[in-house]
Amino acid sequence: MPGRGTKQVNKQTLANFKVGVDNAIFSVDTQQNRVLVLLVMRQEEPHIGQWSLPGTLVREGESLEDAAQRILAEKIRVNNLYLEQLYTFGGPERDPRESPISFGVRYLSVSYFALVRFEEAELIADGVSGIAWYPIEHLPQLAFDHNKIVEYGYRRLRNKLEYSPVAFDVLPEVFTLSDLYQLYTTVLGENFSDYSNFRSRLLKLGFLSDTGLKVSRGAGRPASLYRFDAEAFAPLKDKPLVFI
Repeated sequence: MPGRGTKQVNKQTLANFKVGVDNAIFSVDTQQNRVLVLLVMRQEEPHIGQWSLPGTLVREGESLEDAAQRILAEKIRVNNLYLEQLYTFGGPERDPRESPISFGVRYLSVSYFALVRFEEAELIADGVSGIAWYPIEHLPQLAFDHNKIVEYGYRRLRNKLEYSPVAFDVLPEVFTLSDLYQLYTTVLGENFSDYSNFRSRLLKLGFLSDTGLKVSRGAGRPASLYRFDAEAFAPLKDKPLVFI
């Protein structure tokens, strides 16, 4: 017998789902030390005129990842990015279209998160009434449960940076240690590690290959350019907190 407060569920009625994909696309602006998320203005009900994450319903014969990639290609041009499935949001009544009028159709969202560099990303405004980067700290109230998706995605992003080489998917093929450090401090905060310790630890781990090339920026001495060595990183991939 169900306890007090337990919601009764009709075991004979199966949910009728439509599946959508929503992308939390984050960019790292190291020049202004901020993390941003890409938002689009909804052009149809529900929540017409409200900001939301870029999303779509999955088409017949289309995989979830293909749908996520399609939305990325329609909204942004970028050479280097990281994309990963995040979480499935499928609570009842998360979408206003879930009503008796729609014959009980439920809308399930399989979310993905992507990471790009702000200075490299070009937004595509075709077919939308609004598209913009918003700082993670100043998001408006988003449609559906998209604020929750952004929060979950940002938490995953921070965790991924601590134990995986996700940063190297969005950096150029060759980069300075300062470039890498700026990306980390932008996402994790300046107190996560000082530059000297960060540099020393990374070089000891042995998965950065010195190209022998240097680059001059400003009045300081030239900085060495490095390349990520995926093969050298392989033995470390299952070890936590390898970067900090």
